[in-house]
Amino acid sequence: MGAEMPDAVVRSISAGLSQKGVSNHNERLLLTLLHRHGDMPASDLARLSGLSAPAVSAILKRLESDGLLTRGNPVRGKVGKPSVPMMLSPDGVLAFGLKIGRRSADLLLMDMTGAVRQQMQLNYSVPIAADVFSFLSEGMAIIMAGLAPDVVDRICGIGVAAPFEMWNRTEPNAANTQEFMDWKTVDIAQEIGKFSTLPVSIVNDATAACQAEHVFGRGKEFRDYAYFFVGAFIGGGIVLNHSVFEGRQGNAGALGSLPSVSPMGESKQLVDMASIHLLETRLAEVDIDPALIWRSPQDWGGITRYVDLWLGQTAQELAKACLATCSVIDFEAILIDGAFPADVRQDLVERVQRYMINQDTRGLLPPRIESGSIGGNARAIGAACGPILSGYLLNTNAGLAVAS
Repeated sequence: MGAEMPDAVVRSISAGLSQKGVSNHNERLLLTLLHRHGDMPASDLARLSGLSAPAVSAILKRLESDGLLTRGNPVRGKVGKPSVPMMLSPDGVLAFGLKIGRRSADLLLMDMTGAVRQQMQLNYSVPIAADVFSFLSEGMAIIMAGLAPDVVDRICGIGVAAPFEMWNRTEPNAANTQEFMDWKTVDIAQEIGKFSTLPVSIVNDATAACQAEHVFGRGKEFRDYAYFFVGAFIGGGIVLNHSVFEGRQGNAGALGSLPSVSPMGESKQLVDMASIHLLETRLAEVDIDPALIWRSPQDWGGITRYVDLWLGQTAQELAKACLATCSVIDFEAILIDGAFPADVRQDLVERVQRYMINQDTRGLLPPRIESGSIGGNARAIGAACGPILSGYLLNTNAGLAVAS
C-alpha cells in the first residue's frame, strides 16, 4: 500500500448522514438502555428510564423513523395485547475503528450492536506513519466499496486507538528508534483529514480496549474495576461507577507505568517487566521469528516452553500491580486481557490468582481476578466505540447503575 488515492475515492470517504448524532438527552437514554440491556418493549423502557409511557412512545417513533431502531416480533403474554420489543437497528449507525500498534495496525467497521462487519490488518516490524495512513485510506475505500450507499451514509466517524507517547518506550531493537520518534510530530486527525471528512476521535489504546470490554464484554458485571491489557507493551484502564474514566488528559489508567524492580534490583516499570516484547526478545535470542506471535489466527503451541517462562514472570508482576492499583481505589475486580490466544489468557489469569494468595494484603481488600473476554481485537473495537458513544449514547452509564 502507499499509492496515491484517486479523487473519486477520496470524495467517497466523506461525511455520512449519521454524523449529526443524537442531541436529545432522553433519546440517548433510551438508546443507551437498549444498548446495555438488549431488546425490550416500550413499557420496560419507561420503567427503567423514569419517563412517561407517552414520552417513550414518541421518542421510539422518532428513533425508528431515523433508522436507529427496529421492531422485533410481538411477544404474547398471558393477558392484554402482545408486547413489541424494540431493538437497535444493525444498520442504524456504524463506525470505523483503527488500532495503531507497535507490531500491527487493525482496521474494522463496526455497527452499533458491536458486530464487526469487515476487518483488515497490516503487520510490520515497526509502525511507519505513511504506511499506516495509506493502509487506513485504502482499507476504508475497499470496505465502503462493498457497502450499499445508504449504509455508507450511516458511518458516523473514525475512532483511532494508539499508544500514549508511542515514541517514549524503549524497543528491543534500538535501530527502530527513529521510526518511533517520528510519531512525536504526527497529528493523527490532520493526517486522516487529508482523505476523509468523517469526524475523528483518538483514544489511548489500552483505554480503548477497556471501553470494548466495558461495552461489549464483562463490564456489566462490575461497578468499579481495573483492567490490564497485555500487548507488545502492557497498558490499562479503569472503570468507576459503571463508566470508563479517561482522566483529565485522557491518560487515566496508565497502569503500564506502575513501578517495578528487575531481578538485578534496577528501578523499572510494569511495562518493562510484563509485556509481550519480552517474549519477542527471548524468541529472537533462540533464532525463532517473533513475528509468529502476531500471526492471525494466533497459535502459540509451538513455543510453549518459552511462553511458560514468560507467563510465570508476567503473572508475578501482575499480581503485585493488582494490589498496587487497589491501594488507591478498592476495586471490586481486576480484569486481564491481551493480544494472545484465549488459552494463554486463561493460564495467565489462573497464575495471577494463585500468586495473589501469597501477596502482602495488609490494609487492602483483595479484588477478584477475572479474565477479559474480547481478546486481541479489543483496541480496534474500543476505537470504533468512540464515535458511536459520543454521537448516540450517554457519556456515562452511572445513571443506569440501578438497572444493572
